[in-house]
Amino acid sequence: MSFTYAQLKQAIQDYTENTETSFVTNLPVFITQAEERILKNVQLSLFRKNVSGAMTSSNRFLAAPTDFLAPFSLSFINSSSDHVFLQFKDPDFVQSFNPNASTTGPPRFYATFDVDNFILGPTPNSAYSVELHYFYRPTSLTAGASSGTTWLSTNAEIALLYGSLLEAYIYMKGSQDMMALYEKRFAEAVTGMKLFGEAKEVTDEDRTGQVIRPKQ
Repeated sequence: MSFTYAQLKQAIQDYTENTETSFVTNLPVFITQAEERILKNVQLSLFRKNVSGAMTSSNRFLAAPTDFLAPFSLSFINSSSDHVFLQFKDPDFVQSFNPNASTTGPPRFYATFDVDNFILGPTPNSAYSVELHYFYRPTSLTAGASSGTTWLSTNAEIALLYGSLLEAYIYMKGSQDMMALYEKRFAEAVTGMKLFGEAKEVTDEDRTGQVIRPKQ
């Protein structure tokens, strides 16, 4: 079974028995929130990509890709042409490690500073070439035509349905019993996805902490 955009919207209305105008208007919101829940719970290798760029000397910030979801690894090329992998940390750690932004050196750590930027520590002392390997946010089902599908709506349709129903019931301030049921069904579907092919966490010491599942 899979869902087109139109079929999923209809299924949400059928399950909730709700066709009220404001509810229907918010159907795309429920679906995108469900997609976000799935992507933050399961990091699949097919949603991973590489990009190259460069740091800016004396600037401790590095722009994140617009479709960035979570990091896998970040490395730069040093003066010996070696790839040096940075360790992913909490932004508070990076700022505490390098409280004075004017203190420069080859970066050792990075963190997600905000939706648009990473913060590096120490501040780069050169315009190092970098390579970011990351999990990206795929195009939402809601961005396409009514007859359109996505990988999630075709391969993770149960998680997408129950995630959408959970968001819908939160909006409706529905019964706790039904919300608990949908939460359980969603969790079961997500567990199945993880068994199907969740990306493995990297454990070698050069990349400790690289795969990060953001908190919801």
